[in-house]
Amino acid sequence: MASEESAAPAAVTPPTLLELSTYLLSRTGKAARARLAERLARRGLRLWDMAVLAALADFGPHAQRDLVRRLRVDPSDMAKVTDQLAAAGYVVRARDTADRRRVSVTVTDAGRALLTELRAEAHAVQEEVLAPLSAAERQVLHELLGRVHAHLPGAP
Repeated sequence: MASEESAAPAAVTPPTLLELSTYLLSRTGKAARARLAERLARRGLRLWDMAVLAALADFGPHAQRDLVRRLRVDPSDMAKVTDQLAAAGYVVRARDTADRRRVSVTVTDAGRALLTELRAEAHAVQEEVLAPLSAAERQVLHELLGRVHAHLPGAP
């Protein structure tokens, strides 16, 4: 019979951490992000791919360097993301005729269709994560998180 000393401790979160809303937000966010990342990976995509498509669909064509600032991504990482999305036909990259250093990125119809599918995946993850809450509670949570997000540095 195994001794109690050799038994692995139960995975119980310390109550001190459970008292912190920021801890709960972080753990919940990480779990939701991991679930969405897993769903996107099945399609050979990453979260940045969805972010770029969403920015382009929501705000229109962007200079690649403006996407870097909007999404807070390293410029070399953005180049890789837009290269891969362009190779798959989801975006079009074109040099500005007035400034050859400037690269404009535009979402294609195929990119918009993909984004619609990815939004459905994101909503499915959201349904899984928020399953313990009623519709009214989800709305309140969304409103509260929106207020907190708007108060963060750099938030719109």
